[in-house]
Amino acid sequence: MRRLRLIIFLTLCAATLSAAEQLLTPYLADSASNTRTAVIVCPGGSYSWLDMKEEGVGVAKWLQSQGINAFVLKYHVANVSAYIIGYRVLGIGNKYPKMLNDVELALQQVYHQADSLHIDTARIGVMGFSAGGHLTMMSYTHNQTAYKPHFLCPIYPVVTMADERYAHKRSRRGALGVWGQWNKPLRDSLSIEQHIPHDCPPVFLVNCVDDPVVKYQNAELLDSALTVNNVSHKYIQYQTGGHGFGASTIKGTDECRQWKNEFIQWISNLNQ
Repeated sequence: MRRLRLIIFLTLCAATLSAAEQLLTPYLADSASNTRTAVIVCPGGSYSWLDMKEEGVGVAKWLQSQGINAFVLKYHVANVSAYIIGYRVLGIGNKYPKMLNDVELALQQVYHQADSLHIDTARIGVMGFSAGGHLTMMSYTHNQTAYKPHFLCPIYPVVTMADERYAHKRSRRGALGVWGQWNKPLRDSLSIEQHIPHDCPPVFLVNCVDDPVVKYQNAELLDSALTVNNVSHKYIQYQTGGHGFGASTIKGTDECRQWKNEFIQWISNLNQ
């Protein structure tokens, strides 16, 4: 009994800290290079932790160096302790829709600060990695507010929650919880490939065939859904690079690291 009370106490502390630390951190371009574009960056981590180094701060600093204003979103996740002390069995912890609410609020904040930060509200987008790529797409497909992104950049994204052949089960459990992961209507409702609207903004999509974490077919499902709905998008599928390379100059391969150059060219053409 004493052990159970300790587990519950640690769980509540973890959840409280996670909520208190939710934060949008800006990395603003200098005035000389400012393209008036803004990107909200959503790191990956299976909806259970956040890779702030490679997929958060590293990406933001790279965007900043390119004249793009970046904002790293520290959104709600289940917390690593979900896998250490098993608190999800108790039904406690951050899960959907908290992360969606976070990105909606982040968009609202950037919109409201756009004039003072010299940002064009027609150039505000979201970029995310792995589970953060899933959240990136939800920032438009599931967004019920007036503050919508004008472009979306899911990089090696989690896409489907319903297709058992390709679903990333750790991200699904992180987002939906132990019991929610078995809820078919909920899984369907969060499967991005099933919810692409015809008015979806332009999408820049990247992944690698040799991804050992999120099956590459996730991106193919998204590419197909975008194509069927006549959504403007660029899909780059690299043969090598794996998963989790973010904006690193070391991780991945020479091939996959070209995505950064491709993105800069794509966003420059989009802004013309």
